[in-house]
Amino acid sequence: MLWLTGIVCLAVGLVAGLLIAKRISGSNPAKVSELEARVQELQRHHAQYRENVSEHFNTTAELVQHMTESYRDVYQHLAGGAQDLCTGDVASKLLPATEQSMFYHVDDDELEAPKDYAPKKAPGQSGALAENFGLDASNSPDKDTSADKNRDHKQAVNED
Repeated sequence: MLWLTGIVCLAVGLVAGLLIAKRISGSNPAKVSELEARVQELQRHHAQYRENVSEHFNTTAELVQHMTESYRDVYQHLAGGAQDLCTGDVASKLLPATEQSMFYHVDDDELEAPKDYAPKKAPGQSGALAENFGLDASNSPDKDTSADKNRDHKQAVNED
C-alpha cells in the first residue's frame, strides 16, 4: 500500500509540474518575442554608441596631431626670429641646445629611476622600509610618550 501511495503522489506531482510549466512558458510567447526584440534593439544601440566613441577619438587624435604640428611650426618661427632679431642670450634660451633652454629634452638613457627609499647615512643603519626604522631599542612600547615620539621624529627629519 505504501508503494501505491508513493506512485500516486509521484504521478500527481508530475502532472502538476507539467501544467505549471506549460502555463508559464506557453502563455507568454508575445512577451518573449518582445523581450528578444528589445535585446536586439539594445545591441544595435550599443554597437552604434561604440562606433560613435571610436569615431570621436579618431577625430580627436587627428586634431591633436594637427595642433602639435602647428605648435611646432609656431615655435620654429619664433626661434628663427629670435635668432635673427634678438641677442644671443634670448635666442639661446629659445633654441633647444642647452639645459637652460625652454624646451630642453633629456635622453632616456640619462634618466635614473626614482628611489623609493631613504639613503642610508651609515652602513649599519636600517633603511626606511625596515620594520624597526625610527624605533629606539632602549624604549619599550609602553614607556614611549608622545613627547618622545615627537623628539624622535624631529631628530629623524633633521638628519635627512
